[in-house]
Amino acid sequence: MRDVKQWIRVTTTASIPRREGRAVNVGGRQLAIFNLGDRFLAVENRCPHMGGPLADGIVTGCAVVCPLHAWRVRLDSGDVERPGGGSACVRTFATRIDGDVVLVQLPAVADAPDGSERAA
Repeated sequence: MRDVKQWIRVTTTASIPRREGRAVNVGGRQLAIFNLGDRFLAVENRCPHMGGPLADGIVTGCAVVCPLHAWRVRLDSGDVERPGGGSACVRTFATRIDGDVVLVQLPAVADAPDGSERAA
């Protein structure tokens, strides 16, 4: 099956202050959208360590520090910077701005909880 993607309107740019993140539910996924000042980035809102809410973390450079156990996750790649040496990562999602609206690119087909596929 083709990897079909669609752009979803998420929020206005003004609703996410500079250097902060916000949690949003989009297409059955919990995402964390971050305003880095010069761009917006989106990742899954779950730290790979123990599932901490990344949207509540402290933004530093192009990374966020998980509020539960201080794991540092890059927002552009999803890679974990701290602690180093592991292969843990979070999924990232493309973003774009249309006027004053943040859009996130998601797969058009998602896995349903029962393992079947459904339109997102």
